[in-house]
Amino acid sequence: MTAWLLDPDVLHLNHGSFGATPAVVLDAQQRIRERIEANPTRFFLEGEYQERLDCSRQAVAQFVGADPAGLVFVTNATTGVNSVLRSLEPSLMPGDEILVTDHEYNACANAAAVTASRAGAVVTTAAVPFPLENRSEVVDAVLGAVTDRTRILLIDAVTSATGLVMPVDELVAQLEPDVRVLVDAAHAPGMVDFDVTELGASYVTANCHKWMCSAKGAAFLWVRSDRRDDMHHAVVSHGYNGGWPSQGGHLHAQFDWTGTHDPTAWLTVADALAAVEAMHPDGWPGVKAAIRGLCLGGRDVLIEALGIDPPAPADMIGAIASVPLPPADHSGSAIFDPLMAALRERHGIELPVFTWPAPPDRVLRISAHLYNRPEDYVRLVEAVAAELR
Repeated sequence: MTAWLLDPDVLHLNHGSFGATPAVVLDAQQRIRERIEANPTRFFLEGEYQERLDCSRQAVAQFVGADPAGLVFVTNATTGVNSVLRSLEPSLMPGDEILVTDHEYNACANAAAVTASRAGAVVTTAAVPFPLENRSEVVDAVLGAVTDRTRILLIDAVTSATGLVMPVDELVAQLEPDVRVLVDAAHAPGMVDFDVTELGASYVTANCHKWMCSAKGAAFLWVRSDRRDDMHHAVVSHGYNGGWPSQGGHLHAQFDWTGTHDPTAWLTVADALAAVEAMHPDGWPGVKAAIRGLCLGGRDVLIEALGIDPPAPADMIGAIASVPLPPADHSGSAIFDPLMAALRERHGIELPVFTWPAPPDRVLRISAHLYNRPEDYVRLVEAVAAELR
């Protein structure tokens, strides 16, 4: 059996959006599904679900440098962001500010906007340049947008559209505890070295189904110890009044059971971590180094073909990278540029081409994982050149 179930007739350069799951992990997930269906009542109500969940929580916590007491599972990082913002909404006063950057993931920027509107607060935006020359440009842009009314900074650890590894550690050190920092680390664990406790932010949420390669629908939220008492899931359920028997206290009770769903993605994250670790002789450190090297090499091929300078320094790149393309008047208002469909339909290449930050500007984003090879990016350049003629 091949390690991945990816269609061999397609060149996959978009690990970032949805990830890819090793076949052995999907097999483990199916075995748990079959055990659940043999007797759902027994599985969920007689302790097996909670025991397996706690074991999975321990594995994820160890991988990201977290204390298990502060870590809970959610279905995706967007849910984690929404849960934090919904919990903080009652503390916001009219005129208070939620700060984001103009590289913020659209779904989470929307969550900030809705939270602000309910509380009479406002969303302010720090303009981060792209292309840029160094990390300090990000730090200066964000800190320059902070005011005495800033209550929350929502910031990506790795930006979605532009693939920048953001200097969140520097920003946290400057802003906490006066400004609560919510880190949307959707892309970080499994791509870059990432320790949530060492980071020191109030809240960190991240997907397991991207670079950790779990099954779809697994993510986590970690909350610093002094922020846990006021945290609730965006979906209020049995744990709100102690109606679910979690043993981990208030935070676990809010998140461990929010209603019937398929929990098997959560329960097989440890299988994913073990499967990917076994794919490289140096384990996870080797995986992260290998995919970053592939990505940087692919970016070099692209920028040489486009005749442009690197749009960001190498130390701000992990395993995804974006390059600006010549403006296109036909981009319209769609999020995805028509070039994305052309690459898929005429060349069998999957990767995102974003209209960013607004038409007619656009960026092309590559990714790299262990199923990719250096020649993949040469093929991409040839296809892009054919479409841009």
